[in-house]
Amino acid sequence: MSSASGREKICIIGSGNWGSAIATVVGRNAGRLDFCQDEVNMWVFDEKIDTEEGEIMLSELINTRHENAKYLPGIKIPKNVIAYPELKRACEGATLLIFVLPHQFLPKLLPTLREHADSNCRGVSLIKGLDFDSTTRKPILVSKSIEQSMGDGFRCGALMVSLRLHVQHRHSRLSAASSPQGANVANEVAEQHMCESTLACDFEDRELNDRTLAIFNEPPNFRVSRINDVAGAEVCGAIKNIVALGAGFVDGLNLGGNTKAALMRVGLLEMKQFCTTFFTGVEPSTFLESCGLADLITTCYGGRNRRCAELFARKQKESHTVDCGQLWMEIERKMLNGQKLQGTLAAEEVYLSLKSRQLLDVFPLMTTIYEIAFQGSPIDEITKGIRVADISSSSLISKV
Repeated sequence: MSSASGREKICIIGSGNWGSAIATVVGRNAGRLDFCQDEVNMWVFDEKIDTEEGEIMLSELINTRHENAKYLPGIKIPKNVIAYPELKRACEGATLLIFVLPHQFLPKLLPTLREHADSNCRGVSLIKGLDFDSTTRKPILVSKSIEQSMGDGFRCGALMVSLRLHVQHRHSRLSAASSPQGANVANEVAEQHMCESTLACDFEDRELNDRTLAIFNEPPNFRVSRINDVAGAEVCGAIKNIVALGAGFVDGLNLGGNTKAALMRVGLLEMKQFCTTFFTGVEPSTFLESCGLADLITTCYGGRNRRCAELFARKQKESHTVDCGQLWMEIERKMLNGQKLQGTLAAEEVYLSLKSRQLLDVFPLMTTIYEIAFQGSPIDEITKGIRVADISSSSLISKV
């Protein structure tokens, strides 16, 4: 530790529904842990919010009312969580950066973080996505992209949690015209319902690993277990969003629980196959952790990707000539209140990566989901993708 006080200085990068929800946990923990500074900084992409009293900036709303009324309405954020619209001020001297924002927004933020965070800073990514090499199309962990951009031995782990996002507008101070539409908040975490999470990190220092775990772990409600398998945990968090699109297609066809169970089983197998195909050191046990099976189940029954995909399926059944890309944008605007749909982005990137290596036949479910989502294949084609590919390990290796 090298902060001025000798204690952890925590900065949360992002303030959407999940960023604000994890701020409630981290804020409470920082306030009680002796090795942490009481104040937790949270970088906010500032925007004007319409309230019953008039317009107010989001950062001011969080700091005065201690509520993110746009993305986490009705939930009190601890008073020791301070919102900063200026990234430099938020991250100045930080020893722990918590990344929780759409990963496509990261590149322009990282130079400022590298310049102003503590020289011994480390990170934990809550981002559920993957980067891809622009030339080889090979998938890259977001945590590794962060490490490379931050440089100087910066290490980044990952926290993956099984979240069910749903609508809950009570107590919100937003005006009716501005109230959220569609899947919006991580209420179950913020409301302290029992929830499991997986922290994947190996900072090569037991004390740092233990401290990082303590900052997130809040039993009995938010229970965090730690593993070393960053790759397995992080890839599961990205790929399950693609499987959730398929679950939404199943729901849009009213095919029932048996079909969805089959899709989830094949989806879990393809998640595992993707991890072991492109990354080394992946542990089989990771897929039975909260970041694997539990997150897949939760997302396929209650996540935003499933909800949006169900509406996509119903709209496509009404008109087979719709522009798929345009329809996804319309659904995102209607249902997500300014948030981003990660499953469609992941589906496109994974498809291009698999296609470049002639591996589409090895991943029939992910391939079918992409073809429905972006190439206009009939929705009922989803059942043809629910099968396990017969492929040898040697042929996989030669293509990767």
